[in-house]
Amino acid sequence: MTWTLDLGRVLTSFADAFAAAQQAVFEAAAPWLFRWGAGNLLEDAYAATGWLLVGLLQIAVLLLLIGPLQRWRPVEPVTDRASVRTDVIYTLIHRLGLFRVLLFLSLEPVFSNLLGMLRTAGLATFHLDQLWPGVTDGALASFVIYLLVFDLLAYALHRAQHRFDWWWQLHALHHAQRQMTMWSDNRNHFLDVLLLDLVVVVVAQVIGVGPEQFMVLVALMQLSESLQHANVRLGFGRWGERLWISPRFHRKHHSLHSGDHNFGVLLPWWDMLFGTARFDAPDAPYAPTGVQDQLDGQRDYGRGLWSQQWLGLKRLAGKA
Repeated sequence: MTWTLDLGRVLTSFADAFAAAQQAVFEAAAPWLFRWGAGNLLEDAYAATGWLLVGLLQIAVLLLLIGPLQRWRPVEPVTDRASVRTDVIYTLIHRLGLFRVLLFLSLEPVFSNLLGMLRTAGLATFHLDQLWPGVTDGALASFVIYLLVFDLLAYALHRAQHRFDWWWQLHALHHAQRQMTMWSDNRNHFLDVLLLDLVVVVVAQVIGVGPEQFMVLVALMQLSESLQHANVRLGFGRWGERLWISPRFHRKHHSLHSGDHNFGVLLPWWDMLFGTARFDAPDAPYAPTGVQDQLDGQRDYGRGLWSQQWLGLKRLAGKA
């Protein structure tokens, strides 16, 4: 009882501190919006400061917790630091909200029109967590429901990225990293990310996820995925591997011959349910990663960020 009470106080204190920091950053940025004639974006700017702070906290966790794990028990020595530096750039772009801001500025009318069309078609927002009164009362139950829904959605989207050849031409960039580290999660083609975000935002709107819940869900998923991609020899044991996805479990998905297994993002349950889970490791527990055609010299996936983006578009057009 005392532990529960103390935990509640800690979470409340953290939420209060986060809100105060967000307000301070927003108040510092607000005058610039008026100078640039963008005073109509104040509400969106406030949300953007929240994502910025979440990203900074995530990067702090990467540097202070996951980074030491990589140095403690690395799967392999880091020999391609230039490739890792490119992944760091991807991470900063996504985690600090730069991609999200560009997405909003360029496609906000598209999102608004799409959501308007869905509501006109009768898909009005409803609150999924309120379908079972008495059972789902409380913030924790609501959070768990939305976590399960979004994790199942992420599993389905990930399988689609591998199932449809045109989508794989974009997603292959993520798998072409042969030097996996905690920075590798965000190594994705921007068009690939745009497609994923489009689906996730629409689903979030339709099922009624609150902005704060959505932010926490995204942050949790991103941090877990950073750990999964880390260059660390870490499994969660026979039962733990079946409760939460570990770096060992996810590396099998990135290995050269196992890309058709282990699609899960947070929970391995969907892989287990749909027959795509692979817990054994007949080849090696931590096999080399990459895409077979790059090893055969048939395809170049690029070294720098912009070359990787350009080659992804060329693959999509059948020109590379």
